Amino acid sequence: MARDYYGTLGLTKSATEQEIKRAYRKLAREYHPDVNPDPAAQDRFKEATTAYEVLSDPQKRKIVDMGGDPLEGPAGAGAGGGFNGQGFGGLGDVFEAFFGGQGMGSRGPRSRVQPGADALIKVRLDLAECARGVTKQVTVDTAILCDTCHGSGSNGDSKPVQCDTCRGAGEIQSVQRSFLGQVMTSRPCPTCNGFGSIIPDPCRKCSGDGRVRARRDISVRIPAGVANGMRVRLASQGEVGTGGGPAGDLYVEVVEQPHDTFVRDGDALHCTARVPMVDAALGTTVTLESLIDGPIEIDVEAGTQPGAVATVPRQGMPRLRTDSRGDLYVHLEVVVPTKLDHKQADLLRSFRDSRHRDTAEVVTSGSHHGSKIFSKLRDFVSGH
Repeated sequence: MARDYYGTLGLTKSATEQEIKRAYRKLAREYHPDVNPDPAAQDRFKEATTAYEVLSDPQKRKIVDMGGDPLEGPAGAGAGGGFNGQGFGGLGDVFEAFFGGQGMGSRGPRSRVQPGADALIKVRLDLAECARGVTKQVTVDTAILCDTCHGSGSNGDSKPVQCDTCRGAGEIQSVQRSFLGQVMTSRPCPTCNGFGSIIPDPCRKCSGDGRVRARRDISVRIPAGVANGMRVRLASQGEVGTGGGPAGDLYVEVVEQPHDTFVRDGDALHCTARVPMVDAALGTTVTLESLIDGPIEIDVEAGTQPGAVATVPRQGMPRLRTDSRGDLYVHLEVVVPTKLDHKQADLLRSFRDSRHRDTAEVVTSGSHHGSKIFSKLRDFVSGH
């Protein structure tokens, strides 16, 4: 059942944004834990803050006005009853945004040991390397564990000591007077930066960070079938965290270089073979240097027409992490000679005279054999 958020704030559906804000301010003055320690008052304050959070959001308010509850069901799952899964501690964010300051308890000191960030490096591969797979030596520049202090940040046997300013709490608190009365706020300690301790004698090499930057060479195995933009993940090879924290991951991104012969389309390869006119008429074979299997022969059938495509199965790119491969498509370009000597011209004339049925003709749209050509021509003229 949908909750009565308007009723919680003592309002009706016609309430304006200013009226919602004033109603919440009034209840907060009365029930805030720093003002009223009664447990029942804390529950009332939580209800009022939830109602304000919902009604001050136009999208959530629209759901309420339609009879729904934006904090119920899948949309509100994990919302912790309107507090973003943070329980009572989540009130701090709403209260801080509304009144300023924190006013909702202590966070405690933060750890010096933090996980490291991921790193990214790009490696250029030609198409043959993408097809066969390759092992590459790459140079990376990342933060690594300081080999002098081994991540502690301290020089020699010295140890961190408790911060005198915050006495190990990692934050300092102050009491301020406001319209709510006395409100306690906290902020990270400026002396220890929230750690609760300081390093009196930091490591000379890393200056207390527990890590240093260095270049190193690592070996990366690139699997067969990778494509441009794909990434290979190397676990724990990224940036070491502060205080000697665990390293992030290193991602090696493939940058595929254009090939002189082949054009890639997914796992398919395309190339063009120029075939002399006579060979296209009589049939021939074309030898092609493939990416993986070395020289292969392409059969050109007798009577091959310009624009024909010969398909060679399983001579394309490997499919990643499988034993299968795509196909190779050889686009045949029939080459007509532009210069003939007298003997060659006479031979062609004799051939033409022997082919009485072969005459030049204009293709019409109704021609069965020429319909595709006419369709392409029509599309070209119309700009499609």
